Amino acid sequence: MKTIFIITFTILIFCDDAISQDYQETIHEFQNELNEEYRDPEESPLTKKDLKSFKGLDFYPIDEKYKVVAKFERAVNPIPFQMKTTTDRLPTYELYGIATFNFEGNEYRLNVYQSHRLREMEEYKDYLFLPFTDQTNALETYGGGRFMDLKIPESDEIVIDFNKAYNPYCAYNHKYSCPIPPRENDLDFEVKAGVRYKQK
Repeated sequence: MKTIFIITFTILIFCDDAISQDYQETIHEFQNELNEEYRDPEESPLTKKDLKSFKGLDFYPIDEKYKVVAKFERAVNPIPFQMKTTTDRLPTYELYGIATFNFEGNEYRLNVYQSHRLREMEEYKDYLFLPFTDQTNALETYGGGRFMDLKIPESDEIVIDFNKAYNPYCAYNHKYSCPIPPRENDLDFEVKAGVRYKQK
């Protein structure tokens, strides 16, 4: 019986490691795609000067605790509004739903938005936008907050993975106009995941 127990235990550990490895590979793929975008002169938000010295974005270590499954409540008859940006531009969004999740014993709510312009495009028709601020802003991450891209979920749950949080383009180049995260999406804890930012 002891031998059987040891073999079973070893298999369980191996499977658990495999899941963790798959997750890390998923995040590395996201990071590599983001870096490739920033290296591409046709897509990069970087200035010509910064592009010449660009070696890759600075990411926090991958931490699966920042991947949360949130309860997702769709908004009923949302009213379109103009979201404030870093310039005079006022793009039209609407509240698509509210994500509620628990993190380290506390409950949090984040508003998830949909862009009126992007939803008319086939490629982005299921695209949702999650801008947020947290306690790392202006210290380890961009002072104006960070963004995440989500997709419309098929159920009443949505996965929010802060390891995929990134800085807005205006963090790297003032010519861009970036949405300002609404006050409702201010998190009162440090989100040490995703892209970091060295203040200039």
